Amino acid sequence: MDFDTLIINGTIITANDEFEIIENGAVGITGSKIEYVGGASDLPGGSAAAAKIIDANGGLVMPGLVNLHTHLPMSLFRGLADDLVLEQWLNNHIFPAEQRHLSPDTVKRGALLSCAEMLLSGTTTCCDGYFYESAVADAVKEAGMRGVLGQGVIDFPAPGVPDPEENIGHAAAFARKWKDRSPLIMPSVFCHSPYTCARETLISAKQAAKQENVLFQVHVAETRKEPDLAGLEPGMSPVKYLDSLGILDEQTLVVHAVWVDSDDIAILAKQKAKIAHASESNMKLASGIAPVPAMLDGGLVVGLGTDGCASNNNLDMFSEMGTAARLHKAALGDPTVMDAETVIRMATIDGARAIGLEDRIGSLEPGKAADLIVVNTRKPHLFPLYHPQSHIVYAARGADVIHVLVNGKRLVENGRLLHLDVDDIMAAVNAVAREIRITDRGNYRA
Repeated sequence: MDFDTLIINGTIITANDEFEIIENGAVGITGSKIEYVGGASDLPGGSAAAAKIIDANGGLVMPGLVNLHTHLPMSLFRGLADDLVLEQWLNNHIFPAEQRHLSPDTVKRGALLSCAEMLLSGTTTCCDGYFYESAVADAVKEAGMRGVLGQGVIDFPAPGVPDPEENIGHAAAFARKWKDRSPLIMPSVFCHSPYTCARETLISAKQAAKQENVLFQVHVAETRKEPDLAGLEPGMSPVKYLDSLGILDEQTLVVHAVWVDSDDIAILAKQKAKIAHASESNMKLASGIAPVPAMLDGGLVVGLGTDGCASNNNLDMFSEMGTAARLHKAALGDPTVMDAETVIRMATIDGARAIGLEDRIGSLEPGKAADLIVVNTRKPHLFPLYHPQSHIVYAARGADVIHVLVNGKRLVENGRLLHLDVDDIMAAVNAVAREIRITDRGNYRA
C-alpha cells in the first residue's frame, strides 16, 4: 500500500476507546486522512511506500492536542499585569489595554504568535473566543491549524463593536461568514460571562448560536464572587441561572466552572454541557480549584485549556496536563485521581468531544483526520521510558515536540515551523509591545 506520508519507528498512543499503545508502530496517511494505525510489521504487504517517510526515532506518536480555551490575541499582553486578583486584573488593566491597542491588524499579529507557540508545542486544535475574531480566523487559517473560533459578546463597548446593541448581530454575522469558508475553521459565539452580559444578551446570543448551529461558549462560576457580580438572588448559582435561561445544552461549552457544587454538576450533566478546565489560569488568578474528579464521576465531558497568555502565561498543553494531574491529587489527598490516561484523554479525544469534533480528531484511528504530533524522547529528562502515558503527563514538555501534522499537512518538521516565519511574527508583536509601553507607561505593571 502506498501512502502520502508514513510515520515509522515510534510508540503510538492512540487515545482510542481502548487507549491502545503500540510499540514499533506505524501511521499511514493519504491526503488528509489516517489510513493505517498499527504495528510496523503488520503493514499491508509487509511494507509500504510513501512520498514522505517520517522517522519518529523511537519517539512517541500521539493525537494533536486540543486546547479547549484560548484568547489567542492576548499573547500581546503576556506579563503585562501579573499578580493581581481577577477583577482588578480584568477591569483595571486588560479591558483598558484592549480598548487602546486592539485593531484587526494587532489582533492578527497576536493570534499568529499564539498559533506559532501552539504548533511548536503540539497543539493542533484550539477553541478561541475574542474580539475582531475574523482577524483571529485569518491568522488560524494562515497557520494551518484547526480552530473553533468565537466572536466575543459583552455588554459594553468592545473592540470592533463600539455599540453593545450590535454585539449579537456582529457575532451572528461572523458565524455566517466563516461557516463554510475553510474546512479547518468552525465559527462559534462567545458570551463573556453572566456578570458582563445581561439576561437578555445571554438569551439572544444563545438563540443566535442555535440558529447558526454553532457552539456557544461562556465563562461560568470562575470566582466565588460571581453570583454577587451578576446580581443573582441568594441561593442562585451561575449554573442554575444559566439553566433557568435555557442556555445549557450539548452545544454549550462552560469555561472554568470552579465554584460549582454537586447540584450544579448534576444540572450540567443532565443538559450535556461540556467543560473547559483551565487549571493553571485558575491557580495564577487564585480563582480556586474546579472539582474536576467529581465532574468526571458525574459523567461530564471535561477537556483542558490554557486560557489566554495574559493569565497563564503560556499555551503549552503539556504543562497544562502535568498541572491538572498534580493539582487535583494534592487538593484531594489522593494520588490515584486524574491518572495519566485520563488527563491525556482530556487533552485529546475528550477535548475534541467537547467541541463536537470527536468523529474527526482526538485519536489516531483509520478514517480520522491526520492531526498528530511526534514527541522526541531522546532527551535526558525522558530517559528511561517505562510507561509512555506517564512520560507525556509528568515528564514531557511542549519543547519536546518535533513533528506536527494537521489534516495531513506537515506544519512542523524537526522542531521548525514550515509555513510561518517566527522571527517576523515576533518582530510584528514587538512593535505593538513598544507602543503599549510608550502609550501606557505607568498605567500597567508587570
